[in-house]
Amino acid sequence: MDGDLRDAYLGRLGLEAEPPSVDALRRLHRAHAEQVPYETVWIATEYGWDVDPTRAVERIARHGRGGYCYHLNGAFSELLGELGYRVTRHVGGVHGPDGPNADAMANHLVLTVEGLPTDANPAGEWYVDVGLGDALHEPLPLVEGTYRQPPWQLALDRDVAAPVGDWHLTHDRDGGFPGMAWRSAATGMHAFVEQHRTLSSHPESGFVKVTTVQRRDATGVDILRGLVIKRIGDHPSQMVITTKGDLRDVFAALAFRPDDLDADRMEALWRKLRRQHEEWEAAGCP
Repeated sequence: MDGDLRDAYLGRLGLEAEPPSVDALRRLHRAHAEQVPYETVWIATEYGWDVDPTRAVERIARHGRGGYCYHLNGAFSELLGELGYRVTRHVGGVHGPDGPNADAMANHLVLTVEGLPTDANPAGEWYVDVGLGDALHEPLPLVEGTYRQPPWQLALDRDVAAPVGDWHLTHDRDGGFPGMAWRSAATGMHAFVEQHRTLSSHPESGFVKVTTVQRRDATGVDILRGLVIKRIGDHPSQMVITTKGDLRDVFAALAFRPDDLDADRMEALWRKLRRQHEEWEAAGCP
């Protein structure tokens, strides 16, 4: 990552470069969650991204994009490494109510950072994750326990999913998924290629079926699914978007300002989301 690209990335976050520290890591994580949304508009508009983190850095830093876990955590790990953090990528698996399972592994990219000890975390290892949408706002110490990040209560446990994973995150019962297991071993981005291909292109993939943009902040999360925008946390609300102009306004409010979503693509996206919403209403979905 050259200096101009690094500075453009930090500019997107509203931050300047500073030496690695726990406080600086927290600032970076919070800013990333707030300023770079979890989004799958690129799937709905048929951009066909791969998992190359250098391309994700370019899109985030210079083109107003976000992405899902492979892009967000992949790019963030590049930035952290450039800033001097000792960051490692891991194979993770977001799972449903039945708990961790081997088939889910590699559907999520996890990061850890080491070498930043505190009194409460003398080992100096941190769980870092800006790619789960509605989950973390700040990094968590890689220490078993429960953690409050409003509006959620989160928990970290070790070895509960062995041999599927070595660590496990339990999300709040009102969160968007039950939990996520991950392996302690380091991995490269090649480990995610097959799952990415399925998640981003298979007709039965939830990412293909439902377009989403999500933005986390200190008191809650804003979630757009299709044409329904919902606030969870402080000042909860829900509404249906009824015009293309309102959709653009919601994108901007979620820190999503892609410079590659031209008028033709926006029109096609609007028509697609409108059609899916009408089908959803016709099916009697709540």
